[in-house]
Amino acid sequence: MDDFLVYAKILDGKGGARDISSAELAKWEPAHGLLWLHMDYSKSGTLAWLQERSGLDDIAIAALVAEDTRPRATSHAGGLLMALRGVNMNPEADPEDMVSIRLCVSEYRIISSRKRRLLSVDDIVRSFKDEAGPTTSAEFVAVLCDRLVRRIAGPIDAAEDKVDELEESLLTGARAKLRSELGQVRRQSISLRRYLAPQREALSWVQSERLSWFGDAQRLQVREVSDRLAQYIETLDSIRERAAVSQEELVNQISEESNSRMYVLSIVSAIFLPLGFATGLLGINVGGIPGADNGNAFAIFIGILVAISGALLIYFRYKKWL
Repeated sequence: MDDFLVYAKILDGKGGARDISSAELAKWEPAHGLLWLHMDYSKSGTLAWLQERSGLDDIAIAALVAEDTRPRATSHAGGLLMALRGVNMNPEADPEDMVSIRLCVSEYRIISSRKRRLLSVDDIVRSFKDEAGPTTSAEFVAVLCDRLVRRIAGPIDAAEDKVDELEESLLTGARAKLRSELGQVRRQSISLRRYLAPQREALSWVQSERLSWFGDAQRLQVREVSDRLAQYIETLDSIRERAAVSQEELVNQISEESNSRMYVLSIVSAIFLPLGFATGLLGINVGGIPGADNGNAFAIFIGILVAISGALLIYFRYKKWL
């Protein structure tokens, strides 16, 4: 099999599928069964095969090998062109770094392409081994959409739990690294929503478009997936708003604490300002300093300073500044 082909299978229409060789692929006809080709578009042979042997026009080929795609769906030449996104569940990857898959689907052939591994596709491959996979191209699309959305639930639930934890930390006063963690949750929710919102529009288009080979049962399944995706988008909006409110509350708490500390420092400065002035004035090295020859002058001066401090404290208390 060519190295750019990740999977090359013919579906048996009963939930199973078998791998085919390059020779079988070259001789394939619709009468042989539903063909599924899953390609790595980053490989050098992909574009050449699509141009020379796929029979697709330039529009479909460009959709399959586009480097950066936004989730979308449209009809083309009696088939379906789709670009979808799934959460990146590969090891050491961020879930919000979503993996794209492109599809060109007709009644008798499915051509999909990707650059990075997508676990939702692997789920479908495993279902073929259990004789529980999709049997038609329409069912393949519906199952893939369902798998993609199912895997989105995990990161969203984790983000929601993280917001709950951060809100509790905000109330209990354990605020170490709280600002950066809230910012990270907001960025993650924004990044996920960036792709999920247009993906919902794409699914809505699929369920409303009347393709002859796309059955009512598959439309109903796609509609259920679209409704579930809408709930996830609403949850992401809630997570983002809650994180924003928590950030504002954190900033307000920090501001209040800073103002409180500055207020205490201002009171201390107000008390010591006249005391500093008096000591500075009596500390000048010139003649005529009062009490220079009196042995009790220092105690008297200390008493005067204490009296001034006490009077200031009483005045601040009267003005309700303390």
